[in-house]
Amino acid sequence: MATLLAVVLLLPSAVVRAAHPAAVRGQGGAVSSAAPAATEAGLEVLRAGGNAADAAVATALALAVVHPSAGNLGGGGFAVIRFGEEVWALDFRETAPAAASHDMYLDKEGEPRPKASLVGPLAAGVPGAPAGLFELHREHGRLPWNEVVAPAIRLARDGFVVTSRLERSLTANAELLRQFPETAAVWLPGGRPPAAGTVVRLPELAATLEAYAARGAPAITGGPIAAAVELASHRYGGVLLAADLAAYRPVWREPVRFSAYGWQVASMPLPSSGGIILGQTLGMLERLDWSQLRRFGADRNHLLAEVWRLAYADRYLLGDPRTSLASAVQLLSGPWLDLRAKEIRLGKAAKSERVQRWSADRVEEHPETTHVSVMDGDGNAVALTTTLNRSFGCGVLVAGAGFLLNNEMDDFAAAPGRPNSFGLVQGEANSVAPGKRMLSSMSPTVAWSGRQVLVLGSPGGSRIPTATAQVLLNLIVDGDALQAAVDRPRVHHQGRRRHEAGAEFAAAQELEAHRHVAGVIEQILADRLEALLVHLFEIEHHPQRSRPP
Repeated sequence: MATLLAVVLLLPSAVVRAAHPAAVRGQGGAVSSAAPAATEAGLEVLRAGGNAADAAVATALALAVVHPSAGNLGGGGFAVIRFGEEVWALDFRETAPAAASHDMYLDKEGEPRPKASLVGPLAAGVPGAPAGLFELHREHGRLPWNEVVAPAIRLARDGFVVTSRLERSLTANAELLRQFPETAAVWLPGGRPPAAGTVVRLPELAATLEAYAARGAPAITGGPIAAAVELASHRYGGVLLAADLAAYRPVWREPVRFSAYGWQVASMPLPSSGGIILGQTLGMLERLDWSQLRRFGADRNHLLAEVWRLAYADRYLLGDPRTSLASAVQLLSGPWLDLRAKEIRLGKAAKSERVQRWSADRVEEHPETTHVSVMDGDGNAVALTTTLNRSFGCGVLVAGAGFLLNNEMDDFAAAPGRPNSFGLVQGEANSVAPGKRMLSSMSPTVAWSGRQVLVLGSPGGSRIPTATAQVLLNLIVDGDALQAAVDRPRVHHQGRRRHEAGAEFAAAQELEAHRHVAGVIEQILADRLEALLVHLFEIEHHPQRSRPP
């Protein structure tokens, strides 16, 4: 068993940022998630003798109960795992229904229909979470399946305390939720969200989870629950069928792997662009001697902006691995990174139009993806990111099943060459087609150097790769403690540079001299980035001590 000195960051929104991280010495492992109740579910499974896969699944299922804006059974996600020396990526991204078509979101003039890919079940892809979480446990879990699901069942059946964050989220999305009576009955009882501090019970979701615990993924992808999904879709004009759920399969893939600044990094491959953008970022910065530049200075931020300008231009080529016009092998090759790095000038910003057409002013910040980072006492690590796409997905709650459906179809290029709700302009490689996986930005990541292991990921739509990259750089280049690495103000660029308000960004005026157009936003991913940094200072094997103290 690995004895751990864990610099553990637990960053639910309810937790105020600490000035210093807590060093925890023990043998049980660590869990980080967006909700204290979900984190406790993962820790409970570790205490019961479960491993990182067990705890990650338990935490994700608990998030489906207590964090309904993003945690889900009606969405999908990705996981990057490191067990021993093996590293794998699990793709349980949603797919387009069999009845989907290239122009399904366009009007007769070929213009996108407002909100057609965002509101209502026509926006829903085939959920991948039920099959994906079950597959992660089947392949790598240790505890019996029903024990892993049990904490989520208890939260749904016995109730959980509404947090102020959940109340705010429900209030902000009340207009969407009111459009669907089944959703409003659960999440807007009496016409308003449950108040913070009250207890919410979800008996329909509890029954679904009990069936899931008893029969695994087929309990949701077939039978009465799948029929209920089809009925909910049909009622509001969707095309999602029970047959789509039955046909869905998660896929194990080789992760994107690269080395940077003395660390080995594994992140998510296509259909996520996250691992590629992360690899391009660190690869180009090494070539540009970014680490030698003054910290918090304009030159560093200028290079970040220029690197991302190019990386997001390359993203235009990406899509489902079966149809993508470029691959990680091509875009992370030495010659390509050399060529891209040579395009960057230290003292002058390029024009985005010369690289790619963007709709920069439409870039928004969305908190509806959620991430889980787990490491167990044996040093096994899981980085798992899951989403409904936008908050509360398409807004439709499946009557009788208790879970919300995603609106992941908006991540396709409904009209190639035009921006989606995240301001991303995408190409034909990511156009809609039956059975296709839509391109993502989610970036679950595991990195290691010697006895240090970093497990991290984030919500934030198109900002996920840039946030992940900056936390990595703060840690592995500048040597920040983990809390400080996460707390640093961050920048983002996908056509127009954005930065968080903060004294360290006094360099913004210098950047304008470099001809960057910059906008200030309050926070980029605030305290929602989940990360663990674990120092394995003693490697032993003691099977009799497999349970945490």
